[in-house]
Amino acid sequence: MASVHESLYFNPMMTNGVVHANVFGIKDWVTPYKISVLALLYEMTASKITLPERRRLNKLILPLQQGPDLSLGQLLKTVEECCPQTAYAVKIRLHEMADGELKDMEYFFSTLPTPFTSFDSEAYKTSVVGLFMRHMLLAYNKLSFSQVYKLYKSLQHYYHSHYGRPADGQVGLPALVADNSDMDLTSSEDIVGDRIDQEEVDAPLLEWELRNDNAPNRGPLSQKQAEYFLARQAYLLKNDENKALKPASLQEELNNMLKFNPDFAEAHYLNYLNSMRVQDIFLSAHSLLHYFDRLILSGNEGKSNGDEGYGRSLRYAALNLASLHCRFGHYQQAALALQEAIRIAQESNDHVCLQHCLSWLYTLEQMKGSDSTVLTEDSVKMAAHFCLPYLASLGIQSLVQQGTTQGKTAHKLMDALKDTDILHWKHSLSELIEISLAQTTSIWRMYGKSTMSLQQAQLLLNMSSLEPVNFGVQQNNTEAFAVVLCHLAELHAEQGLYSAVLEILQHLKEHFPPHTQHAKLWMLCDLKIQFERHMNEGKYHLAEQLVTAISALNKTEGLYRNAQVLKALNRTTEAYSILQRLQVHCEKRKCTEMIIRVMLSTAELHWESSGFSTALPLLLQALALARQHHLQSLASETILHLAFTQLMLGVPELALGVLHEAIEPVLAHGAIMDKGRALLLTARCQMAVAGFRPNRPGQADLRLVVLALDTLNEAAAYFSKLNCKERLRDVHYLQAHLHRCLGRTAQSNKNAMLFRLLDQELQSPAPPVSMRL
Repeated sequence: MASVHESLYFNPMMTNGVVHANVFGIKDWVTPYKISVLALLYEMTASKITLPERRRLNKLILPLQQGPDLSLGQLLKTVEECCPQTAYAVKIRLHEMADGELKDMEYFFSTLPTPFTSFDSEAYKTSVVGLFMRHMLLAYNKLSFSQVYKLYKSLQHYYHSHYGRPADGQVGLPALVADNSDMDLTSSEDIVGDRIDQEEVDAPLLEWELRNDNAPNRGPLSQKQAEYFLARQAYLLKNDENKALKPASLQEELNNMLKFNPDFAEAHYLNYLNSMRVQDIFLSAHSLLHYFDRLILSGNEGKSNGDEGYGRSLRYAALNLASLHCRFGHYQQAALALQEAIRIAQESNDHVCLQHCLSWLYTLEQMKGSDSTVLTEDSVKMAAHFCLPYLASLGIQSLVQQGTTQGKTAHKLMDALKDTDILHWKHSLSELIEISLAQTTSIWRMYGKSTMSLQQAQLLLNMSSLEPVNFGVQQNNTEAFAVVLCHLAELHAEQGLYSAVLEILQHLKEHFPPHTQHAKLWMLCDLKIQFERHMNEGKYHLAEQLVTAISALNKTEGLYRNAQVLKALNRTTEAYSILQRLQVHCEKRKCTEMIIRVMLSTAELHWESSGFSTALPLLLQALALARQHHLQSLASETILHLAFTQLMLGVPELALGVLHEAIEPVLAHGAIMDKGRALLLTARCQMAVAGFRPNRPGQADLRLVVLALDTLNEAAAYFSKLNCKERLRDVHYLQAHLHRCLGRTAQSNKNAMLFRLLDQELQSPAPPVSMRL
């Protein structure tokens, strides 16, 4: 990695109270914060500490050494949580130096354990503590007298920014003053002298002095601090974005870092990742292009670029540029960047990079809507040839995803995923295991197997990560977990378990806050659940308000929901126009599921104009498409529509026979609403077959009437769970007539009263029961 302060090598000046020692070849320098850390290390080696406290402090040492400078308040609070006695000793040590003289700081450095002689302590030269002390001693010994004086003044500012100056009437440690009675802390001469020194020598320290303890560090970072900061933030962005700094805070820190060294390439790359979180295309492209430029400026000095220097990073930077344009839908620019990456990789004979390029090439073709099966198969073969299991697995998973849109059978897709799982477990590819389980969950859900989908979701949520835990982060906040939790929320919503849905969504909001890149997954899921709930409860005005928000996250879903609301509000012409546009759009995108849903909604519009025979071709086409792609849930829903059409055309016997084919999968895997609708339709078919006609005298088959009554009772139980009052009104209407037919006057009057209450509550005319599924 290029030095963080490469631009300051020939300017050994003090900036914001920090003395730079890089001019002497040391990639670190002494700061007041690091003197405080040295005081902590000294107290740890010099005093007796209990074993539990020492263990807690040992865990704290490395983050304190590698992390950015903290204010004194933050440092002492962190140490006090581990060992209050040591924190108090550090206070005393810093008080002696800050309220003493320059010779007290000189004496402190002279009493530090020497890393080359302290064989029995933590400060031995090969230990972490020893290396840190050695770096600090070397940096301090290289300072000139003026720089040592500036360092001492900055230490005073660092200390008094937390405890205040005695001249201001703020005596921070009265006990310490009593112990050091030979010091006159209130001397007016010292105050005037300090004030003159501050004005003449340390004018830049005003910002440091006024800085709040909780504000981010504004001074420059050393190379080690910058490397640690970038590594930590990049790891958190990948595995647990919620624990990383907020986009604005991270941007502020990176701007501060780049202010001291604009040629720091890795900081520009992290800036690119941060901009991608908030979908800022201008800043992300700007940062990535700067990454190109800074790599060229830094030459082969970048240790993180490998033996080949910056050429390797340039190839992968071009790939990142292609992925950036892919994400924002700029396919032409993505293709150009991909060609550049391929050209550089071919010149360097880099087969691994070429494989990544081929993976992005078929991904780009998929995003453009083209058939990329051949490219994907070639990529899998080449990845296997060059022993790249990660890319080979991604290629197979991409083929599986394409297979779902091409009508492949479930067992073939699951066999392919099983082979990839073997590959994942063999090479401990934890991230791909999670992706595979999330994809399996989605596939089972698409096929209408809710039980299998639920099982795969629970398998992922209860799986322990194979990745090592770095920075205290478990890999449970990735996109795969967000996808699975969204499926879980929708599955619970389908069963009317809205309290469980709220808990799942609350968990998603906590782990994927609105500013994170995967937040739009649960946002769309939440809106869809709310929309379906309002539609089931007949609150169409509330559902209509959600359409705009859904459209902002997913245009296709927004159009479909808008058509549903318009259809419910009897605005047939507008709904039909939107459905036609949506069908053309989905056929171009090859979105089979949405095409079938659009066909079903269009058929329902034909019903409203009594065009039942016109709806038949649409329903048969939708059924063929659903069976071709093995979409059991949509096939069952289509069969319900066909049965309703046959009932309206006067052939209830055929409708009842067709229903027996669909009722089993609906009751096994369907949503509660679908179960209730199926049972209500079955009861109506049974009534028609029995020869029952409301308000018309005639002899009906009482056995079928009793059977229809039992079926209506089951349907009423399902509709009650969803608080679907419009459907319950229809059920009570039919129950009242059936009970009257059977001579049960009391039950008939009870159902009639329930119907009357619901009708008054809804305050809307009840549509004819015979005209709605």
